[in-house]
Amino acid sequence: MKQLWWIAAIVMLLLYPAAVHAESETGCSTALIEARSGMLLDGTEPERILPVGSQTKLMTVYLAADAVASGRLAPEEAVTVSPSAEGAPGATVWLLSGEQMTVSDLLKAVIIGNANDACIALACRISGTEQQFVMEMNAAAFALGMRHTRFADCTGLSAENVSTAHELGILCRALLQYDFLQPYFTTWRDFLRGEETELVNENRLTKGYEGLCGFKAGHGADSGYTLTLAAAREGLCMIAVILGGDDADARFSNAKSLLHQGFTGYYVTTPDFSPEFMQPMKIRHGTADAVLAETGDLLSIALPKGERISTVIVMPRWIEAPVKQGDPVGSAAFYCGDTLISETPLLAAENVPRRRFGDTLRMLLGTLFR
Repeated sequence: MKQLWWIAAIVMLLLYPAAVHAESETGCSTALIEARSGMLLDGTEPERILPVGSQTKLMTVYLAADAVASGRLAPEEAVTVSPSAEGAPGATVWLLSGEQMTVSDLLKAVIIGNANDACIALACRISGTEQQFVMEMNAAAFALGMRHTRFADCTGLSAENVSTAHELGILCRALLQYDFLQPYFTTWRDFLRGEETELVNENRLTKGYEGLCGFKAGHGADSGYTLTLAAAREGLCMIAVILGGDDADARFSNAKSLLHQGFTGYYVTTPDFSPEFMQPMKIRHGTADAVLAETGDLLSIALPKGERISTVIVMPRWIEAPVKQGDPVGSAAFYCGDTLISETPLLAAENVPRRRFGDTLRMLLGTLFR
């Protein structure tokens, strides 16, 4: 797994334009994403590349959660704090080199307390060094499809940590698969070391926003005021991202407005499409004259309320044998009005070998002696 991440990270760094953050515009960028389908529903310049500041920690948490889910870390494992974590700048929980703290408490410190030293402690435990961990952060971003995201550290202290509102939404969607993170993300106030170290969450919506699933509020000189937020209501889960805000309060009202728009204006459906109503695909020079087609996985689609899906089938008049089960033989495209929403391949339901001379002879003899 790590070898693949290394390769992806190298490719990403080669493709990524140098100092892209310096060329980014300033101002607020937003995105509204439906979590089940992953569709970008709305936003203000959601693809603009901006510094993300402490939202960087979401990727640190994602890699730590992946390590827990895969068994490489245990929540109650005691992590020995590395020397590089002690004295980290910015928000900390004052970790000392050689001190031990559980993975669970380190995650609590990162998510609730925004602690930079806890980030570094987790990074060093998972990857050996922060530098190696950052390579894995970039590789994970690439694997998630975050092509305009780059991380320079695990904390968000560097202005070189950049992404887009849309791509941070992709990361948030990936984080939702780890249910054990939700208690951390939705806690406003907690403690470490008994009640010696208090943690207070900058995300004030943890104090009662309906259906909150989590994520993070942050601020910094380069990133401005930022917020990532997910909430679930009546079977829908929506993600809102605010980057580059210039007002601490406005980011919360903007995010709530986006989520309200999602909950009141959209619904999620799966295309009601059955291949039983399609004509079999004709085959030339095969042991059979035709083959049935079946769909690949049908993805959920988020649509404005009142809109419906129309389906367009695209198939050639015939295909040449041999055909293997699972070979693409056409496609089904799903539209909302004139807008293409998604597309899925139509696949051959069985093998159809190419007809040989002996097969042709048997077919002729069978016809003669019927």
